[in-house]
Order: sequence, then structure tokens, then C-alpha cells
Amino acid sequence: GVTLDISKLAGAPLEVLFNEELGAVIQVAAKDVATVNAAFAAAGLGECVADIGTLNDKYEFRIGDYAEGLSDLRAVWSDTTRRISALRDNPDCAESEYKLKLEQNDPGITPKVTFSVSVGKDYASRPKMAVLREQGVNGEIEMAAAFDRAGFESIDVHMTDILSGRVSLKDFKGLVACGGFSYGDVLGAGEGWAKSILFNPRARAEFEGFFHRKDTFTLGVCNGCQMVSNLKDLIPGAAHWPRFVQNASERFEARFVSLKVEKTPSVLLKGMEGSVLPIAVAHGEGRAEFADAKAAEACLGTGLVSFRYVDGNHAYTERYPLNPNGSPFGMTGFTTVDGRALIMMPHPERVFRTCQYSWHPAEWGDDGPWLRLFKNGRVFVG
Repeated sequence: GVTLDISKLAGAPLEVLFNEELGAVIQVAAKDVATVNAAFAAAGLGECVADIGTLNDKYEFRIGDYAEGLSDLRAVWSDTTRRISALRDNPDCAESEYKLKLEQNDPGITPKVTFSVSVGKDYASRPKMAVLREQGVNGEIEMAAAFDRAGFESIDVHMTDILSGRVSLKDFKGLVACGGFSYGDVLGAGEGWAKSILFNPRARAEFEGFFHRKDTFTLGVCNGCQMVSNLKDLIPGAAHWPRFVQNASERFEARFVSLKVEKTPSVLLKGMEGSVLPIAVAHGEGRAEFADAKAAEACLGTGLVSFRYVDGNHAYTERYPLNPNGSPFGMTGFTTVDGRALIMMPHPERVFRTCQYSWHPAEWGDDGPWLRLFKNGRVFVG
């Protein structure tokens, strides 16, 4: 908590603390206070600065004789947001997020990395990677950069290139369907994207031929995850894959969450099992939908569920917003029987470098742990 020493304020305390003039509160280490004050004084701002408070260990906010629990203050502050969200979105999700904010013992994001990002070797060649996009998709640049950093030659492939015959998937070892908002993010946009393949003989033959080649791998992310999941009839060993439908919150979710990497045959996740990694999500239709609860449980038992949402204690969760879409058992990524195809709703390409993170452990280097996924693809193609 924080304790304010109002005796050090120049003027009436309430007038100073609660006014509409510009100001800032700066927290610095005790050993640096003198240096900071000297810097302000040197800039002619010495009279504008006061040492007004310290930290306390009571989880309270104190001003003189007044003390209030931080959870109580946050409850008041967040109540308006909760009420608006309950009217606009799913009220159960609004209540769940509100209660999570008030928990004092939530450890938050706590990564656990069980592997080294460095894998493979210095390859002489750069295999071609098809970075597939459709009208409106906007994640192709980050995806191309991630695969380029892993040792591929990333090639921009638009659906019109496939439909017209200008580009053939026979020339590629890897294929990734990118995230973003195809068709303006209308409902079921990924399904519409898939139908442009399923109902076009040329495109259907291209994709089916690629999926059946044993020397290829496929990745579908976010909108691309929804799209590739609808091609499961063309993909060997993908019969257990779900559909992806509107989030339980009934709203678009852009968050930073934790995933646990499960033990599966996925070639892109080799050596990453057991890790808990932070990742970005940005989707409106990310909830895995099954025929019924038994079907969801059966999928969980296949050993082909690649990722599940977890809380700060690394426990699997369906709790919103730690599970941002309401997928059963926290499932949010799936692979095939032979491990050559992987679909996932979160965005690994948005966090393959630590400079992309909103927060990361200080000991991590320039490459984030998610780069290992992309490097695994390069190791697979040899």
C-alpha cells in the first residue's frame, strides 16, 4: 500500500491532492530520492516537487488518520466499468473480471520456460514459407518476420494467387494462415475464407495436396485458426478439431494471457512441453465449440490439445478473462495425429521478440520463447 505524509505538502492537503492542475506522482527507490530532487532543482522546478509518501505493507492507502483498503478503493473505481459491461456484454463475464481485480493474492502472469530458444543450426538454405492472407488480414508482416528470423524465406501469398493459379503450394514446405480481420471481421469470416477453398476445385486440390505431403507443416493463427479448422476434412488426422465461434463475453478480446504448452506430437512445439508462456490474444470468435460436453472431454483425452489457458498459479482455467473466450477446459490450440498441422487462437508472432511484450522477465534476451515455435518449423523441414 501507500502512505501519504500530508505534512510535507505545500498548502492545504485537500486542495493540493484534489485539483485539476497538471501534476504527476513519481515512485523512486529511497536511495535515489536526493538525486531526483537535485535534478528537478537544477531544472528550476525544485519548489514543484515534494516527497509525499512511502510504501506500506498493509495493502492500504493512508492519508494522515484516514486509511482505506486498496481492494475496497478498487471496487469503487471499477464498479462503473462493471455495470456498463454487464449491460453491453455478457454480465457473467463482467462480474468475473470485476472479482478478479479485487483479489489480493493473484500472482498475475508468471512464466515458466522449460527449453532453450536456440535450436537447430546455421542452415545454408532458406526454404520457402507461404504466408497466406485474405482480404482484410493484417497479421502477415509480423508472421513473415518471425519465420524469416527462424531461417525461412517468407513469401507473401494472397488467396487470389492460389485461385488464379499464379502461385502453387507445391513450391512451399510451410504454410501459415495469418490472423487479422478477413472480410472486415464479419461473423464467421474464417469460415467464409475456408469456403473459398472448399468450393473452388483448383484451390481445394492445391491445399489438399499440400496437407497430404509428408514434408510440409501448416500453422493457423487467430482468424487463420478459424479458417484452417474448417478445412479439417482435407487435413489428415484433424477430425477432432472444433469450430471457433463468438467469445462467451460477446465482445472482441485483446489481452495478454498465459498458455500452458501441452505434450503433443506437434512438430512446431517439440521440446516446449510443460512451459507456461505469456501471449497476446486479439479475437472476437475464439471459443472452441464442440457438439456437446462429452465431445469436448473426448477431444481433451486425445492427447492432441496443444495449448490451454492457465491462471497465475498455472492451473487450467475457464475463468474470464484469464480464459478470454470461454473455451471448455481452457483449450485453445490443437494439432493433428502426425503433428504436422497446428491451429491456435492466440498470436505467437506478436511476441517472438521481447521488445514486443508489454512485460517480460528481465533475464530474457532479445528473442522471446515463442521464437522456438518458428525455429522448430525450420528444424522439421531440414
